[in-house]
Amino acid sequence: MPPTGPNRHPPRPPASAADPIPFYGEHQAGIVTPAQDRLHFVSFDVVTENRAELDDLLQEWTAAAARMTRGQEAGVFGAVGGDREAPPDDTGEALGLPASGLTLTVGFGGSLFDDRFGLASRRPAALADLPHLPGDALVKDISGGDLCVQACAHDPQVAVHAIRNLARIGFGRVSVRWTQLGFGRTSSTSRSQATARNLMGFKDGTANLKLEDVALLRDHLWVAPGDGPGWMAGGSYLVTRKIRMLIETWDRAPLSEQEQIFGRDKGEGAPLGRKAEFDTIDFAAKGPDGQALIKDDAHVRLAHPSNNGGARLLRRGYNYVDGSDGLGRLDAGLFFMAYQRDPHRQFVTVQRSLAETDSLNEYIRHVSSALFACPPGVRDAGDYWGRALFA
Repeated sequence: MPPTGPNRHPPRPPASAADPIPFYGEHQAGIVTPAQDRLHFVSFDVVTENRAELDDLLQEWTAAAARMTRGQEAGVFGAVGGDREAPPDDTGEALGLPASGLTLTVGFGGSLFDDRFGLASRRPAALADLPHLPGDALVKDISGGDLCVQACAHDPQVAVHAIRNLARIGFGRVSVRWTQLGFGRTSSTSRSQATARNLMGFKDGTANLKLEDVALLRDHLWVAPGDGPGWMAGGSYLVTRKIRMLIETWDRAPLSEQEQIFGRDKGEGAPLGRKAEFDTIDFAAKGPDGQALIKDDAHVRLAHPSNNGGARLLRRGYNYVDGSDGLGRLDAGLFFMAYQRDPHRQFVTVQRSLAETDSLNEYIRHVSSALFACPPGVRDAGDYWGRALFA
């Protein structure tokens, strides 16, 4: 069935990195939006137990987000207007800066659907807790959360400003559970973007879903009517994983071994046995010794849809460096983010395949995990994030 309505054509990227990206629409911005250069991601715990206060907060957040994504201040009076004897309603560090392609995307964690707000019956089945997966070394304090906000922008100060102001607005109703800064996107979400590299030096996300893949997005990304509660139709499910890379160990591995682990060459990003990045992968190709060029435990083979019942993800992860661990080793790696229609059929299937036999596991550790239901977009100024959930 051909796509209809707003999905007929993909959204157009902004003319320049300084321009705003439309906030209102059928889907939340920041999902298929061409991935920006910088990330500030935050997970919140809701500290109020008053449903009306939470509903009011989401309305206030939505209004502030609509302003900030246009390059305006978070509140009507801004950083220097209003009563000079009262705190300003914007923190001011983004004064004079353009919108910088800022997008703000909100999600609801499974823990929000407990007994506090009367939402238990509205929890989607797809939001069931992710299972423990082989190799997980998850830290509770940097996992999960009631609410999340993903801020992406081309200027890190703009992204940080947005999260800071939403946290300020939420004071007394939410508290920050954990947060993550990211740089150097590791996935392209549009054919207008070149494939980026991760901190291991390899091109990442060559086969990622793109905003131009309208039919594939309908099948693999957007929640359809009938998939679960009606309030999620047009939304998507976000899985985040903080994946620490054992950088120093990796840097001592021979180039040939690195390429065998990924199943691609490091320079062009081509599948082994091919010449160009986007050449079709030949999993049957053999080398001069008669052995498979792409080994059974190669990352590209295990992550491929053909190995996972056709499961595909829209990835928009970022590199991170969080200083050192006190032993002279970089605390660095990939903040993995993937959107999908059903995380248990998609992410869990792919990650279970990788966790069991991927040779890359020797060099990485999964240290945090979270799952959020990201509702559909805000239609207009009379709408707000999660309105249908609280209706």
